[in-house]
Amino acid sequence: MRKLFFASSVYLVLGLASGLYYREFTKSHGFTAADGFTQLSVVHTHLLTLGVVVLLIVLALEKIFQLSQSKAFSWFFWIYNLGLVVTTTTMVVNGTLHVLGQETGTALAGISGSGHILLTAGLVLLFITLGMRLRTEQPTSAQTLPAAP
Repeated sequence: MRKLFFASSVYLVLGLASGLYYREFTKSHGFTAADGFTQLSVVHTHLLTLGVVVLLIVLALEKIFQLSQSKAFSWFFWIYNLGLVVTTTTMVVNGTLHVLGQETGTALAGISGSGHILLTAGLVLLFITLGMRLRTEQPTSAQTLPAAP
């Protein structure tokens, strides 16, 4: 549970910092909304939603269902986080190059795509883990129905 909390906290700091970077970097280069869309504008929402919110939800699910008792959970954690880091890093690089007026190339799009694939694989592993834990969970007294009189 601690690594979920720690990872969520790191994404909180990165999400807030990326919002600051977007604002200050575009301002210092005179880049406005009239100049077009830049991926820098959505990096902070990706980090805050996919990093902070999703991992806090997983933390709550871990508390309830002990997801970490499944071997698939560790795979979920590392693959999902790798996917989020790859995805948001390529977004920062792409957005920065766009603000600077430079071309990004197809390699960056391919790397970004692999980040999205890793995120998807991580989410699939999360659902597999949750499904396995739901099947093996023993009902508690609050979950069992009283016997008919």
